[in-house]
Amino acid sequence: MSKAAAAIDAAKAEGRSAFVGYLPAGYPDKETSIAAAIELVRGGADVIEIGIPYSDPVMDGPVIQQATTEVLARGFRISEVFEIVRAVTEATDAAVLVMTYYNLIDRMGAEEFARRLAEAGGAGAITPDLIPDEAADWIAATEKYGLDRVFLSAPTSTPERVARIAELSRGFVYGVSLMGVTGARDAVSDAAEKVVTAAKEAGAERVCVGLGVSTRAHVEEIGAYADGVIVGTALVAALRDGGPEAVGALAAELSGRA
Repeated sequence: MSKAAAAIDAAKAEGRSAFVGYLPAGYPDKETSIAAAIELVRGGADVIEIGIPYSDPVMDGPVIQQATTEVLARGFRISEVFEIVRAVTEATDAAVLVMTYYNLIDRMGAEEFARRLAEAGGAGAITPDLIPDEAADWIAATEKYGLDRVFLSAPTSTPERVARIAELSRGFVYGVSLMGVTGARDAVSDAAEKVVTAAKEAGAERVCVGLGVSTRAHVEEIGAYADGVIVGTALVAALRDGGPEAVGALAAELSGRA
């Protein structure tokens, strides 16, 4: 069974939605990013997303863009991602996925990337700019190495596209709650529940919702209808301002363990 699905199902068995936390790989440096991810799990995260810094992050808002720009400026290399994933998986029980624009996988080669991710103990990858219709190489590689592949479903996705996403995602479907870039917002988009409903009706077993989630109230609201709640920008800001300890404290608050 997929590692992400198992983590989400374990949370459901406890009567709650899974808490999914995002942090950029190597921010502000490799060892601190590992420590922050471990603190995130201690604070209640069931699934970790490790974002791979990219020079043209079309989905990322200003907080994450700034963090990844700093990482790239110090000479970040893709090999660091596998080292970080290995360290976090060895230290925690969380399912650890990478989140990456597909160009980075394609440049390395889908099979090589999948092999190295699997060897590091990774659960799989979220590919925000890859659509199922163009994912044959990645689907084959993830099947070979038993990795989760998470596609995104948005408020604007057609019923036909949602059906393909539901069919070909492994682990969960990433429900985008609004159009635009990532970033903390005051309120959850009213489109979020519709995205979850559409994916479920199309056959998705698990749908986690992200973009704009930043408070415990958001987590509770989304958790009422989604299988998991994804938080990114708020955690990155906590890491920026207070280090790994602040990440753990915010995770505990968001997950309801504080």
